[in-house]
Amino acid sequence: MAYQSEIRKVTKGEFFPAIVDMKAKDWRLVQICAVSVEGGYEMSYSFCKDYEMVTLRLDVEMDEEVASITQIYPCAFLQENEAAELFGVKITNIQTDYHDRLYRIDETAPFKKKE
Repeated sequence: MAYQSEIRKVTKGEFFPAIVDMKAKDWRLVQICAVSVEGGYEMSYSFCKDYEMVTLRLDVEMDEEVASITQIYPCAFLQENEAAELFGVKITNIQTDYHDRLYRIDETAPFKKKE
């Protein structure tokens, strides 16, 4: 069986239903990646099943809030805390929220794009 990978751009309105759909179809969350881009962030949520990988890519404005997916994928709490603390992504309702205390760092959101 050949490995397949796909990146799907999703809107904020499509995001949560897409996450629920991945869980319902037994896809496992393998990584969450935040990247600072002009005016905000690019959030990538990658899922694997068998030899397939699907990444849901969400563009987020600098001060826009993103709902946590920890109610669906509890294991996301570390990666969401990391995105919030290192990049400044405003992720709401993280189950087990470290409130910017996951890492021992002095700088606030060190990977956030400076204006």
